[in-house]
Amino acid sequence: MHSGHLLLEEPIRMASILEPSKASFFPAMTKIVGTLGPKSRSVEIISGCLKAGMSVARFDFSWGDPAYHQETLENLKAAIKSTKNLCAVMLDTVGPELQVINKSGNSISLQADAFVVLTPDQEKEASSELLPINFDGLSKAVKNGDTIFVGQYLFTGSETTSVWLEVSEVKGEDVVCVIKNSATLAGSLFTLHASQIHIDLPTLSDKDKEVISSWGVQNKIDFLSLSYTRHAEDVRHAREFLSKLGDLSQTQIFAKIENIEGLNHFDEILEEADGIILSRGNLGIDLPTEKVFLFQKAALYKCNMAGKPAVVTRVVDSMTDNLRPTRAEATDVANAVLDGSDAILLGAETLRGLYPIETISIVGKICAEAEKVFNQDLYFKKTIKYVGEPMSHLESIASSAVRAAIKVKASAIICFTSSGRAARLIAKYRPTMPVLSVVIPHLKTNQLKWSFSGAFEARQSLIVRGLFPMLADPQHPAESMSATNESVLKVALDHGKASGIIKSHDRVVVCQKVGDASVVKIIELED
Repeated sequence: MHSGHLLLEEPIRMASILEPSKASFFPAMTKIVGTLGPKSRSVEIISGCLKAGMSVARFDFSWGDPAYHQETLENLKAAIKSTKNLCAVMLDTVGPELQVINKSGNSISLQADAFVVLTPDQEKEASSELLPINFDGLSKAVKNGDTIFVGQYLFTGSETTSVWLEVSEVKGEDVVCVIKNSATLAGSLFTLHASQIHIDLPTLSDKDKEVISSWGVQNKIDFLSLSYTRHAEDVRHAREFLSKLGDLSQTQIFAKIENIEGLNHFDEILEEADGIILSRGNLGIDLPTEKVFLFQKAALYKCNMAGKPAVVTRVVDSMTDNLRPTRAEATDVANAVLDGSDAILLGAETLRGLYPIETISIVGKICAEAEKVFNQDLYFKKTIKYVGEPMSHLESIASSAVRAAIKVKASAIICFTSSGRAARLIAKYRPTMPVLSVVIPHLKTNQLKWSFSGAFEARQSLIVRGLFPMLADPQHPAESMSATNESVLKVALDHGKASGIIKSHDRVVVCQKVGDASVVKIIELED
């Protein structure tokens, strides 16, 4: 898997670029999050998505009711069972999202240089002159000259269903705007983004709380994608809310950075959150176009050094309607991987796109090619330097395991973990070989009944680059006698062999706890 590494900094034969890639059990080390919706909710399509490389399914509550999403989730469970591919569940909140209310669902034609009024009066019908919206504070938030963008939900930017407006005057609660480009608003849901303007609405709305405490609790969601995270306080508030909901105290919170406010408080948000989603759709409107790449590179670097998963969105928009991405999009996916992204999130491409399975497959192939030229040596040195000395005990073990694996050209690293933290730390150093994270369940009680933990921890590593989980037999504690450890190791090695990662005579690096000590050992497999 790691033997085909090229270094772009060294001269390479151009013809070697065309050599076919070696087939691998995993489509890529980089993970793919797929949004399930109208075009991707049958058992058959979801099974195809899982086989193509999707490891996290995102349920977006900006549209569709809980019953609709429940039906999709039941289909996901059936697909997981039939394909035997693990998949985590992510609930995406609505947050302070501004929407145009178009009750009739009819198309609305807008002409450049004409005027249109945005009104909070939702009883009125949407037309070319009037657009009702779901927020009554817009008139207080904007001023003359401000820019407002209206587009189909998960707009791809290429369609003619997006319009730019410029505020010309505020009349009471209404906002009068000049239309900057001709467009036809078609589709059921339109979102409105006021560029660089603070919207005075809670990050976690009452509707979000209702969905989380019913649908979220019922389905024990692995990840909460917190839309429009603007301050660290937003994450703290969400965590406090989840902590009161039983199992959801284990749910990881991914802060979605969508505007300038989130960018300005990025460091504090990163400290509080379990991971970051760079929502480039809205960010691309809020930021000057020429600054988008800079934010992406800086944010991914910060996430990598903190050892927290970073997810990039909006990469192959054109595949919503086409079988191939544009050249720019293909390069963009590769650059996201080279910049250090853990996962690629597909939105419109899988939700309403015509080719959900093909999109996941192509993105996976591009990621795999980019991983081959990822300069691990430079990245490793950079990370070690950033962490500094003295290192924490765990960090030292994790970096040593990766260094040993690279030196002996191991085909895999096997890590025994109960919380998943040790495995994530190993993945932080971006080894060139897969990390098999053997999650050892823990017995716990809530005074009423006993249960095993571990499933959450296993699924939550499905969003981390290079980490592939397996859940061990609960009879094997994570730190124990060598005899039980040997039997779990045998199970892990058999799993590695069955999945084609490990072959006879390969070397494998094992990271585990024995008593109070953490041990890194190198084993060579016999026939």
